Amino acid sequence: MNVASSINQEVHWKEQADQLITKRAYAQAAMLYEQAIETEPHNRSHYWHLGLLLLLQEQEAEAQTTWFMAMSEAEAEEIEQWSLELMQVLRSEAERQETLEENEVAWLVRQHLREVDPTELENVLSLIRLAGKLEKLTSEELEELGAIDLLNSAAIADETLVFETLEIVLTQCEPAQVLIEFVTACLPRVCNHSELRSLLLSSSFRLAYALQSPKLSAELLERYLAIEPHNPEVLGNLAIFYQNSDQYEKGIDTARSRYALVENTAEQIFSSHLILRGLMSAGGYWKEALTALDHHKHLLSSLQLETLTTLESGHTVRLFNSAYYLPYFSDNAKQNRSLQNRIASLCQASTHQHAQPLVDRFKQSHQVRSTAQKRLKIGYLSHCMSRHSVGWLARWLFQHHDRDRVELYGYFINYKPYDWLQDWYANQVEHAYKVGIDGSDDTYNIADRINQDNLDLLIDLDSITLDITCEILALKPAPVQATWLGWDAPGLPAVDYFIADPYVLPDSAQNYYTEKIWRLPQTYIAIDGFEVDIPSLRRDQLDIPQDAIVYLSTQKGYKRHRDTTKLQMQIIKEVPNSYFLIKGFAHQGSIQQFFFEIAEEVGVSRDRLRFLPDAPSESVHRANLGIADIVLDTFPYNGATTTLETLWMGVPLVTRVGEQFAARNSYTMMVNAGITEGIAWTDDEYVEWGIRLGKDAALRDQIHCRLLRSRQTAPLWNAKQFARDMEDAYAQMITK
Repeated sequence: MNVASSINQEVHWKEQADQLITKRAYAQAAMLYEQAIETEPHNRSHYWHLGLLLLLQEQEAEAQTTWFMAMSEAEAEEIEQWSLELMQVLRSEAERQETLEENEVAWLVRQHLREVDPTELENVLSLIRLAGKLEKLTSEELEELGAIDLLNSAAIADETLVFETLEIVLTQCEPAQVLIEFVTACLPRVCNHSELRSLLLSSSFRLAYALQSPKLSAELLERYLAIEPHNPEVLGNLAIFYQNSDQYEKGIDTARSRYALVENTAEQIFSSHLILRGLMSAGGYWKEALTALDHHKHLLSSLQLETLTTLESGHTVRLFNSAYYLPYFSDNAKQNRSLQNRIASLCQASTHQHAQPLVDRFKQSHQVRSTAQKRLKIGYLSHCMSRHSVGWLARWLFQHHDRDRVELYGYFINYKPYDWLQDWYANQVEHAYKVGIDGSDDTYNIADRINQDNLDLLIDLDSITLDITCEILALKPAPVQATWLGWDAPGLPAVDYFIADPYVLPDSAQNYYTEKIWRLPQTYIAIDGFEVDIPSLRRDQLDIPQDAIVYLSTQKGYKRHRDTTKLQMQIIKEVPNSYFLIKGFAHQGSIQQFFFEIAEEVGVSRDRLRFLPDAPSESVHRANLGIADIVLDTFPYNGATTTLETLWMGVPLVTRVGEQFAARNSYTMMVNAGITEGIAWTDDEYVEWGIRLGKDAALRDQIHCRLLRSRQTAPLWNAKQFARDMEDAYAQMITK
């Protein structure tokens, strides 16, 4: 056989082998390579391909043996060259399988490629990417692959591949420190800072909210600051993550840094809000908070619509909740509502300018809606249908809804994958729309979905606690919209009703609400009860005598008003052998100093104060309420869930009633539980009730027994009747 004939024959069988491989006839192709080896035993390429074909037949041991036997005959100077040849064969096959979207096979081939050369960065990055596509990427695997060390070395990798791998890691990996290390190693290799910033911001939202890891989110954005230290968007979100992870001082300082960088009034308002948020969340920074509040109110008053129209839509949206903290400082309902209504109106007008075609389409759809359906189509919009105060309370309405009367739609904002109560809510509605926090569903898409669902009524559970919800409501995707249970009414012209009761708002309240106040016949909230676990606290653990009178206040730092705290200390002072237990999320150092200073001012020894850690669960927290003889409510912002929990456990409560919604929550709950003892209309009455309940054991016992009996009779504990009242209200709202 001449040379030409030999070459032609070789080309022929290789073409035949390639065709068989394309058809996935790997065994037949392997036979051709076995024959080729018999003919050309010194051609190492045949061994590389034969081993690959065995691998594709899931004969991994045989494949490795084939490669090893071929390599064993290599001289020292040949090993490197032969390894490169084998790697090229494996790399080409992996790429072919990826093109075919056979990711599992590609992943297997690349694993063997890594065994040949564990230092090839591009292959390791490709393995990570494939693991992500196969949804089996874990922090452990990320660490085990050694990508971080390779990225920190001089290893070569395509920038696009680095970015794509980073994107997969950030969108799929569970929270772990290795995630931050991987990001740190990738950053110097990505030159497109705009894309990088966008990715890190969206990923930080996922970590902070969906995966409840704000500390990691903060670390993530810290790394980016090394690239762009003066970016207002990054600084704003970093301030929030610091505050959410109890790094209050960093959060306040970062918010102040952001304020110093911006000049636009709207952006100054957002920065000022973040400063105020940090001071209030930490608790104890009362003087600083008052100064910040005065400046913040000045900025809010100066805001004009013209300013908002120059902003991007996203920057306008975050101003919806810029008046959030006003009710925590003062019970000035008319003034606070006026400012909130004005801000909400401006933001809605700006939102409409950014999305006028959408708004017009929604408005037109409301005019041609069908009324033929038998059941009322009711939608609930919230980020709180989860293990949140609102989530604990609203669940009873969902449970008792008459499904012959209403068809339920749920729009879950910032859906959390590991929240069992949120999953419960999703199962309660007939149509669940789960919106993530990665930006894949913007507010326009959510609003459009609501509109397409052809609802009769949309119920907002958030008010201004979430800006995204406000923007959706402002677009008016449903013909009738109402707010229930959240912070207060949002003040949006697009919201038609605010659901209340005869007590939670005074008769004059309609004068300063833009929404029509819809008063239910008895109570605006009712539940069937709470789950209660085994207590984790004992008096002896806290060095409190068994015969002592124990007062308790359990609230977040931003509900700690100096004037009310002073009243509480006056009570402690006047009741012998009394102790004050203080619990709630706040900066422990500053909140303790806050209480110590007021105690000293009033003449109460700090030895009578105890600061409690957070309970391991909500049910244990409720059980621990039994340690208290009396609970002292906050003012001008009362408890809500905490009040219901207190009353359910049969513990006497002292509350101060004011004008605003937030200052009347406990009042309506006590009335609807059949209890008036402890309701104070002035500061003096608050102190008097606190002292009386501390000194009168018989009265405490009487209240305790009445509260326990009320579980069977009171409107507050009759969620089934409450559901009927709500459904009646819904039907009337729709026909108005």
